[in-house]
Amino acid sequence: MKKLDINKYTDSIFKIKNENDFCKMSVIAFKYQYQNNKTYKNYCDLLKINTANIDHPTKIPFLPIDFFKTHKLISGTNNAKIIFESSGTTKSQISKHFVTDIDLYEQSFISNFKYFYNQPSKYVILGLLPSYLERTGSSLVYMVSKLCELTQNKLSGFYLNNYDELNTHISQLEKSHTKYILIGVSYALLDLAEKYSPSIKHGIVMETGGMKGQRKELTKEELHKTLSQSFSTQKIHSEYGMTELLSQAYSTGNGLFRSPPQMQTYIREYNDPLSVKTIGTGAINIIDLANINSCCFIATSDLGTVYNNNAFSVNGRMDNADIRGCNLMVY
Repeated sequence: MKKLDINKYTDSIFKIKNENDFCKMSVIAFKYQYQNNKTYKNYCDLLKINTANIDHPTKIPFLPIDFFKTHKLISGTNNAKIIFESSGTTKSQISKHFVTDIDLYEQSFISNFKYFYNQPSKYVILGLLPSYLERTGSSLVYMVSKLCELTQNKLSGFYLNNYDELNTHISQLEKSHTKYILIGVSYALLDLAEKYSPSIKHGIVMETGGMKGQRKELTKEELHKTLSQSFSTQKIHSEYGMTELLSQAYSTGNGLFRSPPQMQTYIREYNDPLSVKTIGTGAINIIDLANINSCCFIATSDLGTVYNNNAFSVNGRMDNADIRGCNLMVY
């Protein structure tokens, strides 16, 4: 294919209007990454993929997410400007996302936020993300920090383990009827709920990140029911993102996530990674077109259901740590 104009490509993915637009941009991204990402090309070749037949997202090979733990995934020739790292108990368990264009990441998460919630300046953003702040290289911390900055409000920021101050500020925001978003890792939100149970009427409670080994894992339904009762709020929102992505999906309640224009989810058969469907239940595949400089096509370790309006739910994680397909490339 002719040389990809990254600026034109980037402009196009944030203006996707329909399924045809998404399919077109996905095929463009595939052709570019097949030619410019050695690891991804080798993976496709080992699968004996006929690239000439790729004309729809379901035909594109999805790279097992564990490759971010074992390979330096960069499409193109630029060097990484920042490296995002996942949490893990050992270095061998850490995924690394080599981001060569940090402006593209910011454009992605800011446009995503606007798509679902309006301008960040419409809110105060309270970050309760202790497990993320206590390590380096968190893409979530980078995102929330930038969104806090864009609110231009002195109350926006991270509260680490300072529940007293956070509770005081929530009370202050409630009294002034100020719109705010409390985004927190699940176990920290439960800690806040147990210590204070602040009544949240004018704010949004958004959970992300799970228990991180701090508490017993709960189903989303159990977690949301507990938080909803504790904070006296009807709905609990959720953010679905990961180190390996530059885009995020959001749920505004009921456990159903929706994706921004440049991101879509698909379902693959648990025992057949090449059997990919647009709707159904199984293992979740993600196309994140903002990942043009790494890999756009990721087979995650999450299990879930994708519905016919591109909404999806997450039902759990695969039992085995490694996703089938990783053993194709041990070198």
